[in-house]
Order: sequence, then C-alpha cells, then structure tokens
Amino acid sequence: MNFNFLNEYRSIAVVGVSNKLDRPSNEVARYLINNGFTVFMVNPLEKNVLGKPSYPRVQDLPQAVDIVDIFRRSENVLEVVDDAIASNAKVIWMQLGVVNEFAEKKALDMGLKVVMDKCIKIEHQNLINQNNK
Repeated sequence: MNFNFLNEYRSIAVVGVSNKLDRPSNEVARYLINNGFTVFMVNPLEKNVLGKPSYPRVQDLPQAVDIVDIFRRSENVLEVVDDAIASNAKVIWMQLGVVNEFAEKKALDMGLKVVMDKCIKIEHQNLINQNNK
C-alpha cells in the first residue's frame, strides 16, 4: 500500500491512547506530535495525555480529523469505525495486531481508506526514508 497520504493528511486521533510511557500508543502519539502532526487523544478513561486533553470519542473532538489511529482490541474496532465515519474521518488506521475485516469492509464501503495491522510510526519512518533517497 502507498502511504503518501501521510504527507497530506496531518490531523490524527489516537484512539486508546495511554498515559503510560511504556505503551505503544503513548510512544506513537509522541512520535506523531514530534513529527508535526496535529494529534488528538481519545480515551474516555484519561483526562489528558501528553499535556493534551483526552476525549471520550472521535465525535467529541473540537475538529474533524483526517486519520483515526486505533489502539484497541480487534473486537472493539467496529464501534470506533462507526464513530470515525460519523465524524467524517478519511482514514481508519488499525495498529499492529489489530485486525477486523468486518470493520474494514464497512469503512471501505463508506469511502474511507483503511490500513490494518500496520504501525503508523513505522510506515511514516519508511516514507521519510523513501523520500530522502
């Protein structure tokens, strides 16, 4: 898959983000912030993450986002996809180990791009390396 859209889409909701520094969601959110993305935190159990407010759902964000990056169990992805569709997101990104074909089909049928079982940090780093060659 071509990930050039990461050069164009700059706002990302990180769903399931954690305040725990050793969690991949926290590491990826920090990476995205440090690489110039506008990052919104989505986790109803957190008040704020990395000094930013955390929202219960994507629909609760103060603005629409381009990409919804999902750090949830595969069986919990469909509700996040429904939330992302309702909020007019453009891309559903399911992190490494997150696979839900039904949610993928629903998002594709609604016109969203879907990435499944990939890490946005790794793919962004690969894109930077390709662009620098």
